[in-house]
Amino acid sequence: MTLTMPKQWLAAPLAVLLLLGGANGAQAKGCIKGATLGAVAGHFARHHAVLGAAAGCVVGHHMAKKKQREEEKARREERRRQAESKGR
Repeated sequence: MTLTMPKQWLAAPLAVLLLLGGANGAQAKGCIKGATLGAVAGHFARHHAVLGAAAGCVVGHHMAKKKQREEEKARREERRRQAESKGR
């Protein structure tokens, strides 16, 4: 008789190791929050928590990068305005 484990008990820890172990601080920005939300949403959508976590990580990372680019653009524009006002 062989013992079988549900796939989710094997896949979930593996996914967590891949998501957290492979990402450094800069890459993980947004991933943890997105993975958490995605796992919860995936769990309620027919028990696909691992797929939800992976998708959430990708989306969370994308949103964090987008926010970072917007903040950098706003800082550049603010510095440009300050330089123009000093020149007057």
